Amino acid sequence: MDVFLGLLALLIIVYMAYDLWVLGRIILLPAERGSIEVISEHILAFFMLFEFIIMIIKYIEDSHHIPTNYLILISMTAILRQLLVVHNNGVQTLLLTASILLLTGVLYLLKITQLKSEAKLKEKNSH
Repeated sequence: MDVFLGLLALLIIVYMAYDLWVLGRIILLPAERGSIEVISEHILAFFMLFEFIIMIIKYIEDSHHIPTNYLILISMTAILRQLLVVHNNGVQTLLLTASILLLTGVLYLLKITQLKSEAKLKEKNSH
C-alpha cells in the first residue's frame, strides 16, 4: 500500500512541476498571457495538489490513519479556495459560506466529544 501511495505522490509531484511550468509560461511569455482567472486557477490547483501530497504523507506517518479533524480542515480549505475562484454568483457564495459554517460546527462538536471522552478516561483511570 505504501508503495502505491509513494507512486501516487510521485505522479502528483510530476504533475505539479508541469503545472508550474505552464503557469510560468502564462506569466512570463507575452504570447501566452492569460487572464487573472486562469493564473489563479493554476495557482489554486497547485496548492490543492500540494495538500494531497501532505495528506498522503500524514496518512503514512499516522499508521495509515487520517484524523477526521484533518479531513474537515482540508474540506474547509478547499471550499475557501472555491470561494476565491467563483465569487460572482451570490447564491453559490452563500451556500459555500454556509458549508464552511457547518463544517466549523462539526469541528467544534468533534472537539467537545474528544474532550469529554478524555475526561471520562482520566476519571476512570483515577479510580
